Amino acid sequence: MTEARTEVQEVWEPYARSGPARPRLEAMPASGVDLLVAGNAGVSELSEGVTEVTVVPEGSEVGPVRLEWRLPCVDATAFWTPYGNGAGGWLPASWSAPQRIDLSRGAPIAALVGTGDTGLCCFAADRTDVEAGGGVVEETGEFRFWLRADGPLTVRIDTSRRHFGTCLRELTCWWEELLPDEVIVPDAARRPAYSTWYSMHQELSPQRLEEQAALAGPLGMEVLIVDDGWMTADRTRGYGHCGAWDPVSLPDTAAHVEAVHRLGLAYMLWYALPFVGRQSPVWDRFQPYVLDRLDHLDAIVVDPRYPDVRAYLTGRVACAVEEWGMDGLKLDFVDRFHVPDAPAPGPQADCATVDEGVSALLAEIRRRITAATPGAMIETRQPYVSPGLWPYTTMIRAVDCPLSPGENRQHTIDTRLVSGPLAVHSDMLMWHPAEPPEQVACHLINVLFAVPQISVDLRTLTEGQRDALAFWLRVMREHHEVLQLGTLRPARPDLGYPLVRADLGTVAAVARYAALPVAVDGDWRRLLIANADADPVVVLTAGTGTGAARVADASGRTVWQGAIALSGECGESIKVSVPRGGLLTLDR
Repeated sequence: MTEARTEVQEVWEPYARSGPARPRLEAMPASGVDLLVAGNAGVSELSEGVTEVTVVPEGSEVGPVRLEWRLPCVDATAFWTPYGNGAGGWLPASWSAPQRIDLSRGAPIAALVGTGDTGLCCFAADRTDVEAGGGVVEETGEFRFWLRADGPLTVRIDTSRRHFGTCLRELTCWWEELLPDEVIVPDAARRPAYSTWYSMHQELSPQRLEEQAALAGPLGMEVLIVDDGWMTADRTRGYGHCGAWDPVSLPDTAAHVEAVHRLGLAYMLWYALPFVGRQSPVWDRFQPYVLDRLDHLDAIVVDPRYPDVRAYLTGRVACAVEEWGMDGLKLDFVDRFHVPDAPAPGPQADCATVDEGVSALLAEIRRRITAATPGAMIETRQPYVSPGLWPYTTMIRAVDCPLSPGENRQHTIDTRLVSGPLAVHSDMLMWHPAEPPEQVACHLINVLFAVPQISVDLRTLTEGQRDALAFWLRVMREHHEVLQLGTLRPARPDLGYPLVRADLGTVAAVARYAALPVAVDGDWRRLLIANADADPVVVLTAGTGTGAARVADASGRTVWQGAIALSGECGESIKVSVPRGGLLTLDR
């Protein structure tokens, strides 16, 4: 034990920026993992393989604490984090730069994943403002985790070796238990949406928007999200006109919103929440309240620690719901409040930290718009996926990845694993006008376990593209409960999730992104198998009994149906031909 303590101490010291200089070594019960603690710690085993560690500063409730633990890095394949650690989640080195996590960027959760998608070690912390690191120790072949916080810290560590998705789901359920109130997500937040960003960028007008809305509804979209460009006549794609938030491109806004409502779509409006631009009439007003200067964006980030800033921003963005009759807000760039070296607040500030200011701002926005419209929605986006934001939002969108289906898949699955009760939206789907229907279907299958946002000019769709879009949006709407709320079991994070499964009650769904066999075990009565791979031969394994099968192509046309045995003689696998972009439905 003395030798182990000396060894860990040598690694600890280069990263110890402040706090007690002499950490103590303690053991986690029944886990084989040693803890290195700076502060007073309490350790308790909650269940087999799940341990809770609470660390408080020595002598008071104020001051830094630090927690480190290691385990043998045996059979490890990926290091999963919600804020990204490189494509494929490769294993970082222990000397990699730490992540500074706060309310507006990242989340205090991570997992070391092993062969067979086992959670070798998963953890989550109870506070959203931590510094975190993790990586392979070159000298020993161990994997090292560490956390630092400025005050009491509770961490749950799961070494149960269950599926890593199961471990992460339980950790996010713990987060939900810590919230003072239930998180309410309106049904509209789980419905397919049309977004204007890729299809129109800033070229907005009521006529263009209503034209797209009229086409979107019959295809299965139920929400219109209007992005940047509505508050300015400038079309140079900068943020210099943010701040006043006057609907320059949407004259007679309330009447326009009502026209979209008559077409059957809810309406959400984009705001770059932290920005005040140089061309804005309120530019000079907010110079005393600058949190950060973004000269390359022609804007400043205003400081939410000041009540004047919060009151102004709340009033401007709530106007969309209170006065214009909209159904929600798309609050963008919340992560720009993440300023590691924020200036000290002035005497007019009433919040000690930026996180406190962000929380107060978003809480007031949510209160105002839900008072006007109880089902009002708020969209936020990766990388601001902190559980501390759950009370103030209804949906999280994947980070921008235009025309990148594999990346969209990884981002939406990563976000699903950490989003708790919130709806998860894809980045907007776009494609070249010459895209074949099969690839349009694959774009949708890649975000099958999220809410799709579509952003193409619907007037220019070919008949095949339109049929594929309508078919898959119908599938996603009809089965949204299992797809969005089912127990998620993504496979192989190191390979970008080439196979993903969700189960809810008697319905299960599988998406196949590579030529991998599909296990058809379980107690399902209906099983959906979507094929996004070029290989049409879908191999079914581990099945029993028989099932009524229907195979549809990318546009939803039936290409084969009949009864099939779910296992061959002596348990052999079964092969079914499912075209690229197609769907196999099994009922039993």
